[in-house]
Amino acid sequence: MAMLRRTSLPASVLALLLASAAYAQEPGPPSAAPALATPMVEFQADTLSYDENLDVITAEGNVAVQRDGQRLTADTVVYNRKLGTVSASGNVRVDSGDGTVAVADGFELTETLRDGAVDNVLLILADGSRLAAKDGKRENGLSTLNRAAYSPCAVVDDAGCPTRPVWQLKAVKVVHDPARGRVFYTGARLEMFGVPVMALPRLSHPDGFDRNQSGLLSPDVRYTRELGGELRIPYYWSIAPGKDFTATTHVYTNVVPMVEAQYRQLFAGGPIQIGVMGTYAKGEAEDSQTGEIVTTGARFRGAFDARGQIEHGDGWRSSFSSRLTNDDNFLGRYQVSLDSRLRTTYALERFEPNRYFSVRGWAFQDLTSGVDGKLSPFVLPLVDFMWRLPDKTPLGGSVLLQANSLGLYRREGQSMARALASAQWDRSLLTPLGQRITFTGLVRGDVYTSSDSSEADIAFYAGRDGWKARLIPLAAVDMEWPFAGPFFGGTQTLSPRLQFVASTATANESIPNEDSRAVDLEESNLFALNRFPGYDRWEGGARMTYGVDWRWQKPGIAVQAQVGQSYRLDDKDNLFPEGTGLAGRVSDVVGRASVRIGRYVEVTQRLRLDKDSLAIRRNETDLAIGSRRSFLSVGYLKYNRNIALEDLPDHEEVRAGARVAFGKYWAVFGSTVIDLTSTAEDPLTTNDGWQPIRARLGVSYTDECFDFGLTWKRNYIDNPNARQGDTILFTLALRNLG
Repeated sequence: MAMLRRTSLPASVLALLLASAAYAQEPGPPSAAPALATPMVEFQADTLSYDENLDVITAEGNVAVQRDGQRLTADTVVYNRKLGTVSASGNVRVDSGDGTVAVADGFELTETLRDGAVDNVLLILADGSRLAAKDGKRENGLSTLNRAAYSPCAVVDDAGCPTRPVWQLKAVKVVHDPARGRVFYTGARLEMFGVPVMALPRLSHPDGFDRNQSGLLSPDVRYTRELGGELRIPYYWSIAPGKDFTATTHVYTNVVPMVEAQYRQLFAGGPIQIGVMGTYAKGEAEDSQTGEIVTTGARFRGAFDARGQIEHGDGWRSSFSSRLTNDDNFLGRYQVSLDSRLRTTYALERFEPNRYFSVRGWAFQDLTSGVDGKLSPFVLPLVDFMWRLPDKTPLGGSVLLQANSLGLYRREGQSMARALASAQWDRSLLTPLGQRITFTGLVRGDVYTSSDSSEADIAFYAGRDGWKARLIPLAAVDMEWPFAGPFFGGTQTLSPRLQFVASTATANESIPNEDSRAVDLEESNLFALNRFPGYDRWEGGARMTYGVDWRWQKPGIAVQAQVGQSYRLDDKDNLFPEGTGLAGRVSDVVGRASVRIGRYVEVTQRLRLDKDSLAIRRNETDLAIGSRRSFLSVGYLKYNRNIALEDLPDHEEVRAGARVAFGKYWAVFGSTVIDLTSTAEDPLTTNDGWQPIRARLGVSYTDECFDFGLTWKRNYIDNPNARQGDTILFTLALRNLG
């Protein structure tokens, strides 16, 4: 026997020793071919000995054996070269190279370190999950364990003390197949908190190394008054990399089942997603004469949902979305969505550093009971083009060219089309006193045509049939003068602002109004060149707008406030409706204030005050306190505008939401929306000043391997699209089992 004792013997020296030992046993010259065909076993140890007669290598003390990507560490390793076996004992650890690690007191392995047998083994999978077994073997890449237990849960607490896993699977036999990325069980049972809860004779699940595995996902259990008990059972099919399919069965106690399917694919240019759902069942509808809810005959009722975005190259991109249903009440009745209008859209866009082009199309499906779908518009095409020219104009500054065209059609009701083009010049100067002055010049030309204007849904927005054209010139000067300095241990900035705008008053009345309806004065549009949204309405005349912006901040605190008002130098052709804050020569006063304290407190207040009485016409308050784990959010709004116009109703509501985390894994949460509108504010409302809209309350538990949730929701609205009632949602998810 030859013995060599060294500390931290290099692997290269050990390899040379092994090669020399092999050469001593051969009768002739060594052959190069076998040496290349068989990977060499590399040892590293404190002590290494070689028995020439038995052809056995014994390594002791911090032993590391590596071959062809497989690595074994132990206190003692005996390598029998004749039998081709490796025996390891004492703190044995085998790393298979695919993310799986086995730990045991002793191993009997083949010389490839890939196959072998073991007693009292712990198998640690790629995602940290553990398999413990009384004994097992590994052969041809498969690990078979007998009398085994599996769990992805922590087995030690934060202090490092042993703890019982939240849940585990115990089985007579467990097989781990790394090639398929799955773990298979025979004679299994599920235990939670040490208590057996379910027998599972046959079971398999992903091993956590590859998340893209086919199989059943976590089921959902919920209860609603309308549907009764519901069990959702989804099955996920991984078709190929970047391509999958999910089928979900919805089983109810009060209504017939529903099926749902979703297909997703990631193309080279981007993702698409297509979903369908449906059932064969009776429906509900509102009787046009009595207003009562009546039952209709059985037929197929379902919905379609698709969306996607594809990059075509050279700056071109397509995006689309589509939502359709063949039953106005299907989505609401089956608690899929409470939306009252579905949209189908397509957009083709091109992005360049200084240019943008898009072509869009829109279609709508109105689900509101009693609304004629023939009044819903189709928009095709909607074309937008913007081009910012280089800053090389004779007067300096920059020029922005814009063009827009729109075709809007209704089967019944007003239809219209338009085309327009504009050029806008802007130049900003900084004076020696620190004032920033911006000069603006704009010219725009519009061409409109409309038909069936007498059938417009709201007469105030109707145009006149036939062709119209208008030319819009505008000139503006905007000056800001910021002052900065120390204040109460921080830095404050005070910025007065003054703007003059002059534009020719145009014949807005003859042009249909489709995209400029939602007008309301607020701090965000106070200094806009045109305070009508969209293109169909233009604010003509001359006006002066003035305001001030104040900011103060110090470490951990930031305060910001703005206030402003405008004054019209003439009042010709003012089309702003009463209640918008812009109807008179002097506008209402608008302001905004916000306070942020660290990362945990933020308060925002928006106001619009009547120019004459200082009565509050618009009041919005938002409060947010806390972090992601625990927070409180409260919002309040009140509109006191114009009850005579459908698009400007008075409204008052409060909304609140909160989440409180306790312990390490638990949390309670809730939210509510309450309508405070009274009949004095809106004669059409049925509220008495206190009408809850919806509420939610729940509790959740989330740790590294287990998710649990119990949520109660109530919908207080009762109509064919969304029935009043309670919903109880129970969720339970076990990591790697769904």
